[in-house]
Order: sequence, then C-alpha cells, then structure tokens
Amino acid sequence: MLNAQHQARLDALHRSLSESSQHFLGYPCANDIDYTDLLRFLQFPFNNVGDPFQPSTYRLATRDFEQEVLHFFAQLFRAPANDYWGYVTNGGTEGNLYGLYLARELYPNGVVYFSQDTHYSVTKNVHLLGLRHIMIRTQPNGEIDYDDLRDTVRLHRDVPAIVFANIGTTMKEGKDDIGRIQQLLDELVIEQRYIHCDAALCGPYAPFLEPRPAFDFADGADSLAFSGHKFIGSPLPCGVVLARKRYVERIGRAIGYIGSMDTTITGSRSAFTPLLLWHAIHSMGAEGLQRRLQQCQAVAAYTVQALQAVGITAWRNPGALTVVLPRVGDAIKHKWQLATQDDYCHIITMPGVTTQHIDALVQDIVQERSTTRLQHGETALA
Repeated sequence: MLNAQHQARLDALHRSLSESSQHFLGYPCANDIDYTDLLRFLQFPFNNVGDPFQPSTYRLATRDFEQEVLHFFAQLFRAPANDYWGYVTNGGTEGNLYGLYLARELYPNGVVYFSQDTHYSVTKNVHLLGLRHIMIRTQPNGEIDYDDLRDTVRLHRDVPAIVFANIGTTMKEGKDDIGRIQQLLDELVIEQRYIHCDAALCGPYAPFLEPRPAFDFADGADSLAFSGHKFIGSPLPCGVVLARKRYVERIGRAIGYIGSMDTTITGSRSAFTPLLLWHAIHSMGAEGLQRRLQQCQAVAAYTVQALQAVGITAWRNPGALTVVLPRVGDAIKHKWQLATQDDYCHIITMPGVTTQHIDALVQDIVQERSTTRLQHGETALA
C-alpha cells in the first residue's frame, strides 16, 4: 500500500492530467474515451505472445479478440480475403517498421522513397533496417511531389522501388495517392515494387472520406499501418498493421518455447490493447466511425471559419481534421499543446474537441495579438 506522500503525488498527477486534457488541440489523440468496464482485466498477466492466428501454450491471452479487430479492419481496407495477415502493434511506428521489414526481406537491394513531410520515425526505421532511401519533395499541401518521385525513380530503375506513402502527413494531413504512384511505376516499367501506407491518423476514417482516397489494398498497397490511440481513442498507445500474407510467410519461424510462430517485431505483445480496440469497434462499428468523422469534420470547418473571421490565415485539406495556421506565441502553444514546425502550427479536431474549445483558443489568440500590438505601440511612442 502506498503511503500518504506517494498517494498525494498520484492525486496531484490526476489533477494535472485532467486540466491538461481540457487544453489539448495540437496532437491527434481522441479525448472522449471511456473503457472503465475493461479495468477488471488488468488483474491478469496476459500476453499475446507469438502469432495472433495461432494457439500458444501461453493461454492468458486475447488472441480471439485480436483476430476480430484484424478482420474488421481488413474488410474496411479491402484486403484480399485469403491473403492478409496482421497484428495489434505498440503504435504506428512499429507498424511502419514492420511494413518496411517485409519490403526489405522481399527486396534486400531496394530503395525506399518517402516524402519530406513523412513522420520523423521513418528515417530511424530505414536506418535500423539498413535500407537505402531517398527523400522526395512535397507539394504545399503536404502531398508527395509526383514529378520529383518519377524523376528520382527513373534514375534508379535498375533496383526495386519501395514507396512509403503517407495517408495523412503529420503536420498538414496531406494524403499521397497510391493510384498515381502505381501509374508512374507502371510508366517506368518498375515491376519489382512494394508500397507501404502510413495511415496513422487517417486509416480508421479514410474509407469514409468523399472522395475516397487511393490508399488501401484494392488500390495496390502491400501493407498498411495505423494508430489505435488516435482517431479511435485507445488510452494506451497501440496500432494495427496489415500486410499481404504471402510476404509474412517468408519471415515466420516456429518457436517451441511459446508453442507458436514468431512473426511479429516484439514477440511479447499487449493483450490489453486488442481488448480496447475490440471494445471500440463493437461500440461504434463502421457506421459509428463514419458519424465520428462527420462530427470532427464539422468542428474542423468551424475552426477554419472562426480563425479566418479574426483575420488568421487558416486552411485545411479537403475533408481533413487538421487545420493549419501561422505559428502562435509560446504561451498559447504551451497552454493548448499545439504542435509547431517552422513558421506554422496546427489544430486537430479530434473526437472530444468542441466548438467551445475552439472559441476559447481563438479568444486567446486575439488577446495575444492585441497585447503584442499594444506593446509595439508603446515601444514606438517611447
């Protein structure tokens, strides 16, 4: 049992987190979560070690629930019925690492192409895997520059192309069109190719966007990863990676110690996060995810209008939940936890963000601008 001092620290942390959750607009994590009915499962030392589709001698697990999660998203992403495999990961970075790992095993001498707006972890992943890689320019909206990609791939036509596509870039939510990428690879007669899609934020709602972006298995993806702690709203970091099963079969090996195949990155894996995702998909279903998207889009549209109404240059990509605006002062950045890069920052209208939050932020920005003007005026008079 904790003593009074340690209990007080926990109480203080809870108060701090509760306050911070009310000013949380710059990162793509849902803030409307309630999984209290799953707390009873935390009494078990459960572990989804090994392959989620195979039994193991370690039976304190949730593999059946994990399989349901994978089936749900495989259908959503139009994966081939008899040629897909996946698992619940620790997050988007692990899912991206897994996709690139499969690509390396398939094409050890391949070159990875990714845009300059790609998440920072991808550079680390290709370094860990020892993969040759080339960064491609992006368009102003965060989408990859297809002309630069075509010209660069043309220079390396003698080696396989591994394209790392973004289905929602970190700062602008730009979406690469893998239909166009497939077309340019066809034009260059690149037969040895692999396309991985990083759909960390947008994966669970991309199928409901109008028009639907070209990003899934029916469009030509070989693997796809997304985060479960973002749009869906898991309180613990997690994600899902899906890939074509025939590629996964190249890397698996039987492990007698666990009575299962070793086909994942980490071996031991959380058995609790699959329960969280299972709870979410059965609470919402595909229709619920679509309604969730529409509600967030309405707040995003409101955010752009509210900012523009006070003279702030704000914009968003079509259908996006990410609103881009000029960099704000440090006080506002820290209060509202706004992710900032170069001369701009963004607001992401995730589930749990309301128009009241946006009104309060806009009021803070207006007050900051008024104070800045006053200070500059006093300086000029002096």
